[in-house]
Amino acid sequence: MPKHPRRLPRGLGLVCALALAATACGGSDDGNASQEKVGSADIRAALKKGGTVTVWAWEPTLKQVEADFEKKYPKVDVKLVNAGTNNDQYKALQNAISAKKGVPDVAQIEYYALGQYALTKDVTDLRAYGADKLGRSYSPGPWNSVRSGDGIYGLPMDSGPMALFYNKKVFDKYKIAVPTTWDEYVEAGRKLHKANPKAYITSDVGDAGLTTSLLWQAGSHPYKVDGTKVGIDFTDAGAKKYTDTWQRLIDEKLVAPAVGWSDDWYKGLGDGTIATLPIGAWMPANFASGVKNAAGDWRVAPLPQWTKGAKASAENGGSSLALPALGKNKELAYAFVQYANSGEGVQTRIKGGAFPATTKDLNSKAFQDTEFPYFGGQKANRVFAESAKNVATDWKYLPYQVYANSIFNDTVGKAYVSGTPLSKGLKAWQDASVKYGTEQGFTVQK
Repeated sequence: MPKHPRRLPRGLGLVCALALAATACGGSDDGNASQEKVGSADIRAALKKGGTVTVWAWEPTLKQVEADFEKKYPKVDVKLVNAGTNNDQYKALQNAISAKKGVPDVAQIEYYALGQYALTKDVTDLRAYGADKLGRSYSPGPWNSVRSGDGIYGLPMDSGPMALFYNKKVFDKYKIAVPTTWDEYVEAGRKLHKANPKAYITSDVGDAGLTTSLLWQAGSHPYKVDGTKVGIDFTDAGAKKYTDTWQRLIDEKLVAPAVGWSDDWYKGLGDGTIATLPIGAWMPANFASGVKNAAGDWRVAPLPQWTKGAKASAENGGSSLALPALGKNKELAYAFVQYANSGEGVQTRIKGGAFPATTKDLNSKAFQDTEFPYFGGQKANRVFAESAKNVATDWKYLPYQVYANSIFNDTVGKAYVSGTPLSKGLKAWQDASVKYGTEQGFTVQK
């Protein structure tokens, strides 16, 4: 559940993580080399024997999962450590891997970042533990995101199928119809801003996560990844749909210049001057806790489409739980991950506000009939579950997406502040990503 913009400082120290000679940087084949199957009997024996499992994660619902797991398996001690949210944890994790000291047994790793750890074999291929049998348990987007080649490098913890959160009170006041296409979305923005110059259809000052999600939904395929061979191209038809539409919003000043998760952003959501958010299904808890004064004003609708009548969606956010290769107690670690992400812990986390990646829960009547008081009693999970079904499964992230996202505001971000066309901003992002990948030893085409 992302709660902070994904921006990383330059010089994060990922060079070692991305070097192709993984073992020289602290990578290990301990969890990947033999691919010998670990039977359920081995896992049961490990649970019976007990031991300690160290879990690095920032996701708050895991605290109750930890307590429940320890109650069920009293000989197991789960040490849940918050090593920082996303970017901070990745830095700490890479430092531990490089030093070959203090590496956790389990680590929360977002989908966009998992590929780099899989490539360098710094996370364990979970096929050895039977994870390859769980594919049908998860919705397509998250399951595709934990796979690399034939390997499975984490179990999906949650998902972020996109939807349009909109302020019904504002839309009703100005008699604006809920947009079903992105062209209608632009028109809605124009109508709103004309009626109230202080109000904006959404906020955006340049966000890599939102941009890649909208490219995904538009059918763009900017990244092609085959091991260490990488292609980067932001000029396909899907990318043009996105840039043409979003350029209009920028040029006509229809997006609020508020940084996501800032005080101004929360204020705009609360007073209606930011009227919509296209974002992941994990957002409701953030509305309820951060925008309490607008309870009852907001609703959820399907994401606007690039082509009228289509039903395409995309993921925005979401994390896996992975087993670092240098971690210990692999059987216990996998037992915890399976419990949290495909076992009893899933319901615990749903009750705590997490959005599941498991199809059984997404399709259950109880889940879909859940009423959200914040959204006026709307059964918003029906919108989210339908979105999850429509996520395209052919999207790829770069194996160094963490770095690429860290330079987004130095490239694409200029389109929001200096008049640089969005298409040129994407080209600058492409060129910088190609340069970095080449420097790290990847074979990069553009």
